[in-house]
This record gives sequence, C-alpha cells and structure tokens, in this order.
Amino acid sequence: MKKLFWLLVAVLVMSTALAQQTRLRVFVGGQQRPDIMRKILDTYQQRNPGVRVEIEVGGATSDQQQQYLTTVLASRDPSIDVILIDVIRPAQYAAAKWADTLDKYLPAASRQALLRQYLPAYAQANVINGQLIALPSFADAQFLYYRKDLLEKYNLKPPTTWDEVIQQAQTILRGENNPNLNGVGFMGNISEGTVCSFLLPIWAAGGDVNDSAGRLILTEAQARNSLQFWLDMMDKHRVSPPNMAEKAQDTIRQEMQAGRWIFGTLFAYAWARFQNDADSQVKGKIGVVPLPKFEGGRPASCLGGWQWTISDFSRNKAQAYRLVRYLSSPEVSKILAIEASNLPVFPSLYRDPDVLKANPWFADALPVVQSARARPVNPRYPEVADVMRKALNAVLARTKTPEVAAKEVIDGLRALYPR
Repeated sequence: MKKLFWLLVAVLVMSTALAQQTRLRVFVGGQQRPDIMRKILDTYQQRNPGVRVEIEVGGATSDQQQQYLTTVLASRDPSIDVILIDVIRPAQYAAAKWADTLDKYLPAASRQALLRQYLPAYAQANVINGQLIALPSFADAQFLYYRKDLLEKYNLKPPTTWDEVIQQAQTILRGENNPNLNGVGFMGNISEGTVCSFLLPIWAAGGDVNDSAGRLILTEAQARNSLQFWLDMMDKHRVSPPNMAEKAQDTIRQEMQAGRWIFGTLFAYAWARFQNDADSQVKGKIGVVPLPKFEGGRPASCLGGWQWTISDFSRNKAQAYRLVRYLSSPEVSKILAIEASNLPVFPSLYRDPDVLKANPWFADALPVVQSARARPVNPRYPEVADVMRKALNAVLARTKTPEVAAKEVIDGLRALYPR
C-alpha cells in the first residue's frame, strides 16, 4: 500500500508540474526542416524546464503556409504562439495586426544594438512603420546550381552569363542524348518562387517594380521581355522542357537530386539535400555559383529568408518572446547553417570554420546575399505577387502571349500601387 501511495503522490506531483508548464506552439513549413527545428527546440526545453514547445508543420511552400495561417489568424485563434514567416510577410502581418510588436520587450537602445548584429537587409525587412514585427531566423537567396561532373566532362567553366548557361546546356544535352536529362530548371507554377523567376530578368536588365517611394515604375516592355525570356528557354533555345508551368521549386530540387537537370535556379537549402539525402544521385557532383547576368548587365538574385514573429493572439507572449530571441540567436543560426545549409543572418558565421566545413561554397555566398534584391514591399503584397506569377505561368502554359500577359501585369499592378 505504501508503494501505491507514493506512486500516486509521484504521479500527482508530475501532473501538477506539467499543468504549471508554459506550453508554446511553433509553426514552421514543411520545407523549413522541422526535424532540425525539433532538435533545436528540445535543447531549449532542456534549458527551460518550465516550458514545453510543440511544433505544428504546415505546407511545403510559402503560399500554402500563408493560406492556412490567414484562416487561423483572421479568426484570432490563440493556438499558435510563434510563427516562421517568409521575408515578404512582415508588412502584411503589420497591416493585418496579426503580429505582436516586439518593441514592448526591448528598450530603444537595446533594439538598435540587437538589429546591428544581423545582415542589414533582414533588420530592415522586419521594421515596418517604425515597429519591430519579427526577428531573423535565416537568410536566403537564389543561386545557380550546376552539374559539376557534366561541365567538367565537356571542358566547360561555370557560366557567368545567361547566354553561357543556354549554350552550355545545349552542348551537354546534345552530347549526352539522354531523354531524362533537362537543361535549365526554374520555377514556373503558380507559387511564390515564380515571382522571383518573373523578377530576375527585370533586375538583371536594370529595372524594378517600384522606386524607393513605393511608386510603380515597371514598364510593359520590361514585363514583356521577362516573360519572353523564360518562354524562349522552352521554345527557342530548347533547354527547358515544355511543362515548366508545372514546376515548383522543390520539384526542380527533387528532379535535380535524381540527376535530371544540368542547371537549377534554387535557394540555399538545396545544397544540404543534394549532399546528405539518402536518395541523392548527385552527391559530390553539384557546384554552386551566383545567378548569371545578361551581357553588359549585372547579376541579380532574389532575396529570400525567414523570420520569427509572435502571434498577436498568443496567450503566452512574454514566454514566446524569450523563445524567439533564442531562435534568432547566433547559436541557432549556426546549427541551421551546418545541418540544413540555411544561410546565416549573422555576417561572422560566413567565416566560421565549422560552417565552411559543411558548406564550402558559403565562403562566396555573403556578397550574393548582401546584393540580392528584395521583392516589392507592399501591404497588398499577396495581390502584387499573384499578378506576376499568374502572368508568367500563363505564358509558360501558352494560354497567353507575352504581349497580352505583360499588359495585364501593368494594369493589375496599377490598381495596387498609389498614383
């Protein structure tokens, strides 16, 4: 009986302790390596015994995640405390009043000191109308991944211009004569990545969507040239297959991992998958260089990256803030760099020996991240993005000509930008 009594006491004590724990729920996307995030959160729990952290895993793409989160946040649901959001989202979250501003936890001087540690683009992206909406998790940018073994086989150097990419892809495709091998992979489905595809030729040619005052400056000719550039990859140069309207970023990554692409325009996460995944057919065969430029132009990459924000409907905001500070720390940034090939948001980590051992190409990645271009900052960004990605997708699917789609892009954007 005594044993039973003390067992019941122990169960009661344990139940009371669990009831007193703060429970936090963290939302991450399926592509943001929830397996590694779980290990990071386990460490946090060990250091903070009064906190239990659960993970909710969302869709694989930024769009799928935000569709779900819009439903949750619009209903003021308190079930999620901390959210990993795309770098394009802070303005949207601020306008919708979905995010708790972090300024209440930071004196002004402390905020300035904290933000100075990060790469400037990410510190700036998270301050909306003077309010700190989120803190950086990891940086990102698009790079050109290439089959190092195939370029070496044909005595080719990594390309620096789009003309070289096209010519090299044509040379290798002819030489290999392999129906399962494709030339140039890029995003063309109706997804966030296709916004980057639309913007790359515009930036490389010296253009942009809006000026520093937020006014629309994109011209119909610039939009048409971008749409034509990607259509030509399929129809004129024949280095991309005819179904590019179906290709999402992770589709390209998976197919390149299976040995089916010579070149791919992908974000940084792909490196760890190519090198470490058990099913990778290209371990040791992939190289990475900055995205190409046009002759006489400049290289351009699309700024990516993910940020930690606190739901304004969380019932544990103070504890959530402490967790966010840990998740946006140099310690966690280093773990993500080594285990997930996530680009760090701290400049010093690009020189860290442990990080470079896992990702030798990070030694040359910092200038690319620093010069990468941000997608348009607009409170109505989801609508802006929809105009651009639907236009490119329609052209690639051959349901609209570049001329018709370009006119629709400008008409659509005019309705979303101040005159």
